[in-house]
Amino acid sequence: QVQLVESGGGLVQAGGSLRLSCAASGIIYSINTMGWFRQAPGKQRELVASITSGNSTNYADFVKGRFTVSRDNAKNTVYLQMDSLKPEDTAVYYCNTNVRITRGVDYYYWGQGTQVTVSS
Repeated sequence: QVQLVESGGGLVQAGGSLRLSCAASGIIYSINTMGWFRQAPGKQRELVASITSGNSTNYADFVKGRFTVSRDNAKNTVYLQMDSLKPEDTAVYYCNTNVRITRGVDYYYWGQGTQVTVSS
């Protein structure tokens, strides 16, 4: 099976930066789209950013221009560089990866989540 391990969360002041990482390991034939979601207390989980195997990116409007998603295919890792952080960015951030585990079989996997807290 596939495991996603997230790291890089923490506590920062408004205007600061954090870099999240999500590394996939296990039985992997190839990785398709990788992305980041976030969920604040009492709120619905929402898409933050995603990146395809062809490096096409997609960003939520509320992070566009501040966050950058990238991937390192050799390391099976996706990153989220977060700059100009705002208090409203406070949430648990989850990595989500679409993985081809064998020929013609794709599944989505979730990371364990990492807390990002931005103080004012």
